[in-house]
Amino acid sequence: MTTITTTTASLQTGGSNSSSSASNDIASQISRISQQITKLTQQLKEIANGSGSTEDKKKQQELIQTQIEQLEAQLAQLQRKQAEEAEQKREQKALVKPEGVNNPSDDHQVDIYI
Repeated sequence: MTTITTTTASLQTGGSNSSSSASNDIASQISRISQQITKLTQQLKEIANGSGSTEDKKKQQELIQTQIEQLEAQLAQLQRKQAEEAEQKREQKALVKPEGVNNPSDDHQVDIYI
């Protein structure tokens, strides 16, 4: 019987003042979780092809499948958080008013008659 041990990274939720380091952290967590899912999927394939009793294989497959589902849930949560941060950045950029000579606004309109 093959013993499989895996560790899952705990999802850290908390406010961060630095949005760029937070988004890098989220991206690295997404990458790490994706790698773990890939490894677990490979282990599932190895179990199916490996030796051992059918019951042991089934138990191991169920355990790995549960871990994959947990990781996928974490991945979805991180992707939602990443999307929310991207949306906040877009909104912040939209709120910044352009400065300079050619600043279009309701106060700076010129009527042109031809």
